[in-house]
Amino acid sequence: MPSSTAWGALLLVGLCCLAPRSLADGDAAQDTHAPEHDHAHHEVPACHKIAPNLADFAFSMYRQVAHESNTTNIFFSPVSIATAFAMLSLGAKGNTHDQILEGLGFNLTERAESEVHQGFQQLLRALNQPDSQLQLTTGSGLFINESVKLLDKFLQDIKNLYHSEAFSINFGHNEEAKRQINDYVEKGTQGKIVDLVQDLDKDTVFALVNYIFFKGKWEKPFEPKHTTEEDFHVDEDTTVKVPMMNRLGMFDVHYCDKLASWVLLMDYVGNATAFFILPDQGKMQQLEAMLSRDVLAKFLEKQHTRSANVHFPKLSISGTYDLKNVLRKLGITKIFTYAADLSGVTEGGHLILSEALHKAVLTIDERGTEAAGATFLEAIPMSMPPTVEFNRPFSLLIYDRNTKNIIFLGKVVNPTQ
Repeated sequence: MPSSTAWGALLLVGLCCLAPRSLADGDAAQDTHAPEHDHAHHEVPACHKIAPNLADFAFSMYRQVAHESNTTNIFFSPVSIATAFAMLSLGAKGNTHDQILEGLGFNLTERAESEVHQGFQQLLRALNQPDSQLQLTTGSGLFINESVKLLDKFLQDIKNLYHSEAFSINFGHNEEAKRQINDYVEKGTQGKIVDLVQDLDKDTVFALVNYIFFKGKWEKPFEPKHTTEEDFHVDEDTTVKVPMMNRLGMFDVHYCDKLASWVLLMDYVGNATAFFILPDQGKMQQLEAMLSRDVLAKFLEKQHTRSANVHFPKLSISGTYDLKNVLRKLGITKIFTYAADLSGVTEGGHLILSEALHKAVLTIDERGTEAAGATFLEAIPMSMPPTVEFNRPFSLLIYDRNTKNIIFLGKVVNPTQ
């Protein structure tokens, strides 16, 4: 049964390989994710090589979305989006092909394209490793009209490198086609994302869907009995009531002068860490302008454990994006026009990408997931701990320590939206 406390998302992102050695507590496990042919232990894993590019893409997209509205929640999976388009680039040619990879942050004069695809192959393999502690699955589906025949090479490549499936579908039967795509996503996200596709153009011959589902529990849970209704200040004129979790204990939390923000790192059981960044009143835009993989690397390097009294809202937010609009601004334009060259995808006929949708859902509660049933006690120093209240807009990201990737990125403006 999916619990009410889960993360689902359509489309996934990779982050930064700048964590110091001491932090790579996933190292022992990493060998199991190495490609079979990688015998040299000292070689940098392929998924770490593409992580800086994916991190840059993540922050570019975040800034683009934030620029369009500073009054809405933001939540997306950069890895998911990058995976879907990197996969599509396997069937693109010429300028269409170059635009995709460059828009995702890859400089093809500096890195062989085969290395990029190997990086994604290893990233997906590592993220989809069965893990009893963290649930994380991602998948991609291509839906192609029955009248169109896919090239064998493209089918093999997306299967081998991207673990992706292709489905033949009759887009002429509009409602039925919509149901098939939505069922695929609902199943993949364990019921968290339903009715992703609201309307489908009758002339569609090609739709790409990518999803990610993540569910984790906090290493140090909150006690539900300490959760109380408190104010959350959306902006100067708007205040909403939210259930605010509260825990006095040892946290990795510090104040960062450069960002004029409190920075809180909370670990999930397993390989994931959540970063929550709470800027001072009026400093959100300064924070957003400065967010980068270098800043992130510094947070990972300097672990500041101290006693603190943390107030954090229980919330469920989501973000839905028409990627045509967002990616055009990052230079990926051709694939959405009649000038698109996707001749590596199908035999004959002219394809353009008609739909590219991404949806991500985030739920945060006391445990992270269903009841863990464990009591947690820790010693707290006697000094006066600071109180850190997440009662105004803040940014967040979820980072996979094993692959050094940003899985989700977002901003909470109004937790009740």
